[in-house]
Amino acid sequence: MGEKMIAIVLSDKAYENDVYPLVKAFYPEETLKVTFMDTVMDHNDTRNENNQDEPHTIMIGFYPNQVSIKFQTEQGIELQQTIDINTVNCSRTQYKNSFKRLLYRMLSERLQKELPWGILTGIRPTKLVYEMLEDNRELHDICTHMKKEYLCSEDKIDMSVRIARREMELLKEIDDRNGYSLYVGIPFCPSTCLYCSFTSYSIEKFSNYVEAYLDALEKEIIFGAGCFPDKKLTTVYLGGGTPTTLSAEQLDRLLKLIRKHFDFTYVKEFCVEAGRPDSITRNKLVVLKENGVDRISINPQSMQQRTLDLIGRKHSVEQIKEAFQLARETGHDNINMDIIIGLPGENLEDVQDTLRQLEELNPESLTVHTLALKRAARLNLEKDSYSDLKANDVTKMLEATIHFAKKHDYLPYYLYRQKNMADNLENIGYAKHGKEGLYNILIMEEQQTILALGAGKKCNGLH
Repeated sequence: MGEKMIAIVLSDKAYENDVYPLVKAFYPEETLKVTFMDTVMDHNDTRNENNQDEPHTIMIGFYPNQVSIKFQTEQGIELQQTIDINTVNCSRTQYKNSFKRLLYRMLSERLQKELPWGILTGIRPTKLVYEMLEDNRELHDICTHMKKEYLCSEDKIDMSVRIARREMELLKEIDDRNGYSLYVGIPFCPSTCLYCSFTSYSIEKFSNYVEAYLDALEKEIIFGAGCFPDKKLTTVYLGGGTPTTLSAEQLDRLLKLIRKHFDFTYVKEFCVEAGRPDSITRNKLVVLKENGVDRISINPQSMQQRTLDLIGRKHSVEQIKEAFQLARETGHDNINMDIIIGLPGENLEDVQDTLRQLEELNPESLTVHTLALKRAARLNLEKDSYSDLKANDVTKMLEATIHFAKKHDYLPYYLYRQKNMADNLENIGYAKHGKEGLYNILIMEEQQTILALGAGKKCNGLH
């Protein structure tokens, strides 16, 4: 059997980023090849030997008042539909949404498949709802708009509204116009996880670079402290990588540098990722507490040992529990834990067991990630090696986490999406009342300037 390949042929390059993610959401396993109508294409390169009834070419012609979409299969069968668009009274966004709805309906009908987020392919679906709430639009109007304009499911619309309302409530006391947040990246980890594409390097191999990195970071901290003399610092987030990969002495040096050069008078949250349990010691946890860190993230990703071994987490389930207990013993009372659904080889029962074990630990917040296959991650680069370990029932896994959150009074407070997520789902942050991660909301809703220091300045807290 040959590799599945679908060609997308466009008359206008400007719409590639609108078409490709939507088609990919319907065909997550297939390879997509984008070409343009002024490019010579060999249709034999796009043959789909697994199912001759599926389109191996999707041709889209963009015209001033019309868009034409044509599917061509291996058997030469063609399906063509056209939509008229009055561009005189239509914005560019409305034009794009009109042809995306047509493309969605054609793919949905052919594959008998619906996407929970409809035509939305961006990472911040709640931002749309947030902005409509800010404009004082009625709830019914918001829900109707999300359903008709973007074809979102009622469940996703309801969740978006609840989260956007929660975000607005939490940000009431933050002066986002006159404030800013600080992100500091530490690009070292105990090991590189199978799914990871962040800027991170094995501490075992690169430990001799840490001091030089901190020396360079000190200069950047000193410079960065003068960037916003008229703004108040709101939140501070240390991510990576894994900041607690640093030694206790190095961590103490870094935290004291930050506190020395930045004014913490108005800081509402100081968060550090202690993500890898095998990087956590009692001394490091004490250092965090003594330097005023009031929120940490200990991230198991899964409580299944075979999964941890497979994805390159060099620690045991028992170490996760020990690290959590150490954090409690050293006074940390705002702990987030991350899990990932859709990990290779896992099923619904594995996720339910992970949730049962987290229930015993009772963290203040829980972040549920849906696995996203990043281009640079080893899981994607070596995907053939893991083809037999694809997770099943990812949608049911997400439903299990939603029920768990409701049962234990975790409120959803932020949401974001990524490209190539399993089952076209999302990442959701849950927290007990008053324990929400403010930095996460600020970056997701783009409510505030964020100053990023260090390597890999992605500001990628989100835990």
